[in-house]
Amino acid sequence: MLQIHQNVSLKNFNTFGIDASARYFVEIAHEDELTELFLDPQWKTTERLVLGGGSNLLLTQDFDGLVIRMNIRSIEHRINHNEVFVEAGAGEVWNDFVNYCVGWQFAGVENMSLIPGSVGASPIQNIGAYGVELKDVFDTCRAFEIATGEFKTFTKADCRFGYRESVFKQKKGEYIIVSVKFTLSLTPNINTRYGAIEQELANRGISNPTIKDISQVVSHIRVSKLPDPSTIGNAGSFFKNPVITADAFNPIQNKYPDIVNFPGGDGLVKLAAGWMIEQCGWKGKVVGHTGTWKNQALVLVNHGGATGQEVYALSSQIIDSVYSKFGVMLEREVNIL
Repeated sequence: MLQIHQNVSLKNFNTFGIDASARYFVEIAHEDELTELFLDPQWKTTERLVLGGGSNLLLTQDFDGLVIRMNIRSIEHRINHNEVFVEAGAGEVWNDFVNYCVGWQFAGVENMSLIPGSVGASPIQNIGAYGVELKDVFDTCRAFEIATGEFKTFTKADCRFGYRESVFKQKKGEYIIVSVKFTLSLTPNINTRYGAIEQELANRGISNPTIKDISQVVSHIRVSKLPDPSTIGNAGSFFKNPVITADAFNPIQNKYPDIVNFPGGDGLVKLAAGWMIEQCGWKGKVVGHTGTWKNQALVLVNHGGATGQEVYALSSQIIDSVYSKFGVMLEREVNIL
């Protein structure tokens, strides 16, 4: 029998450590519990929030509805010649899943080591890092459709992946992901082109890296740049890296020749939001109980006791200053409640 709890603090269920509460709270450990939950028509009409690791969320107020925490845990794999199909439950910690794959020498997710969050949230955001996105290794996912009470399988085409985008964002609240299947490989396609991977490999004297080397190097780089949520509240990168046209980029580059940029595909240019924020003087700045991280301006932090409104207000100030200096509008990557 499912236990529906009332007036539950969400402080330990969001990595920002914001002390907000949920009117109702339920934890799902098996997919059939979703069927049981929504047999009660009350929960179809009540406002809902689905939580995984709570790592991409800013709570700006109490939630007067039902919080559904997905805690379905399982990882299974099947090898077919050179391909490996790995299926993981939505409640698995993303980095535990990556470590499982690296441990078995299944290649494809090593560049996404140490991304915070859960497996179930990964397709929603189309998470990515260091030249690899979830869509590159995605096979299918299984999701519960709330309106019908049925389970549906989504293919890569169904998911309509974009940069930190998916159909699950566009149809917010209609589906709850219960598991994700990935297509990985026994033959690594080592990708060292992004960030400081090549430099760190050189520092370690590694010329022919394995996927384990890549995972360890990426983890080292992330730890050196990003704060540990167990030590200081944060949600990782707070803003998306903006993608603009070459025509819009040229005058900005003429004015700021050092601006960090990457090819965005289809004639577009991706800008480094962290660099622009730093140029506006925000890196390491403390504002009340919040601020930006000392090693990465893209990360907003809770120094202790910050409210969600404080963090949101700081993000608005940053957006305004970057637009004023560069004429580029930053977009929040973190989901705002």
